[in-house]
Amino acid sequence: MIDYQMKEAAMSEISTATPITRTVDGVELPVPGTYTLDTSHSSVNFVVKHLMVSKTRGTFTGFAGTVVIGEDPADSSVEVTVDVASVHTRDEKRDGHLRSADFFHVEEHPTMTYKSTSVKPAGNEWLVDGDLTVHGVTGPLQLRVAFEGAASTPWGGQALGFSATGEVNREDFGLTWNQALETGGVLVGKKATIEIEAEAVPAT
Repeated sequence: MIDYQMKEAAMSEISTATPITRTVDGVELPVPGTYTLDTSHSSVNFVVKHLMVSKTRGTFTGFAGTVVIGEDPADSSVEVTVDVASVHTRDEKRDGHLRSADFFHVEEHPTMTYKSTSVKPAGNEWLVDGDLTVHGVTGPLQLRVAFEGAASTPWGGQALGFSATGEVNREDFGLTWNQALETGGVLVGKKATIEIEAEAVPAT
């Protein structure tokens, strides 16, 4: 009986929750407001070429972010801070090298940040331009963002889903370490693809 009553209460909260999406010109979008990243259901990932023939994937496990949705979607913004020391590529030796002065130099530059400067529609997606600061250097990063929709949780909460991709040249941010290969080319690719999966909840 108690379990049934708890489920009923949860369903009641869900049914009376204020919707967090709206329709603008036939497109589903979040309602205006401030949202924070649910880091337990989000990820900040990167992909770089290795030996010119394969791809190495990594992730940053420590980060926090805020998404502000404007009444006019173009007035929306996003800010994210990443703990660079949380880099993880499934290889402890490589992770240590990435934290060293050869790459991120986390002792002097413990965080990297991204702050949007504009949001523009691109079909069913959005182009988010912003300033990425890594290794003490700030440069542009454009993200192609898709709104994946909204969902109610079994506990009466609500969440928004986003996915985003972008690409940077790591050497533009002072991450220039490399080794030449006997067969030609270099050990680590210059281009880094950014892949983000984000779940955001209304700020409290």
